[in-house]
Amino acid sequence: MPNRSAGALTQDWEPVVIHKSKPKPQDLRKPKVVNQALRSGAPVQTIKKSDAGHNKKAAPAVSVKKLDEAAEPAALDRVSADVRHAIQKARLEKKMSQAELAKRINELPKVVQEYENGKAVPNQAVLAKMERVLEVKLRGKVGK
Repeated sequence: MPNRSAGALTQDWEPVVIHKSKPKPQDLRKPKVVNQALRSGAPVQTIKKSDAGHNKKAAPAVSVKKLDEAAEPAALDRVSADVRHAIQKARLEKKMSQAELAKRINELPKVVQEYENGKAVPNQAVLAKMERVLEVKLRGKVGK
């Protein structure tokens, strides 16, 4: 058994106050807490959600498609036939493949393919790189 000291035992009679922490917001939403507050007469705020319990999304006031059409033109300009043929002709004269041309201009082979097929939206930087490598004019008046 442990030995206790022979000194006088004293008791601490000062009150100790324990403060409760504030309840968390998610705890205040529990039905038990809400009912207890209602019974005690405490003010309880209730907010009804507009579409609570429904599996419907609110319809936008204006159609998204109409907004897109109003903000941007429906069709973007594509590479013209003159530019397509000029790129292809110059590339073949230099005996380069699309992949080789793409590597020389630091672009993906898909980009060169899109330009030659006329599916790409013209980018002046890409056209400038192609002009430099192929040594042919692709911007401005082509073929003159």
